[in-house]
Amino acid sequence: MNDVEYDELTDQVLLAVEDAIEALDLDLDYESNGGLLSISFPGGSKVIINKQPPLHQLWVATKFNGHHFEFKDGVWIDNRTGAEFWALISDAFSKQSGQDVVLTDNS
Repeated sequence: MNDVEYDELTDQVLLAVEDAIEALDLDLDYESNGGLLSISFPGGSKVIINKQPPLHQLWVATKFNGHHFEFKDGVWIDNRTGAEFWALISDAFSKQSGQDVVLTDNS
């Protein structure tokens, strides 16, 4: 993957996460700025998703730990746990909101 492809893929993911948040019936605030998406939950915890261009990775920091995703076979996979991006952030959102949350890429 070249740098242009990486930027397009990660921009699509960040926009898809924003769209998925908008579709939720949760009181979440989010802010997007220069390849970084910060989602604030009631109670003060956050999930932060940010681009790592030199590594062609997408990083996710949750209340519980951090994850580094690489694009493999058409999906973003955590290089430590093997978790798929949407499954992992759905789980993180569920834990941090105290409600069952399923996020999907509807782009």
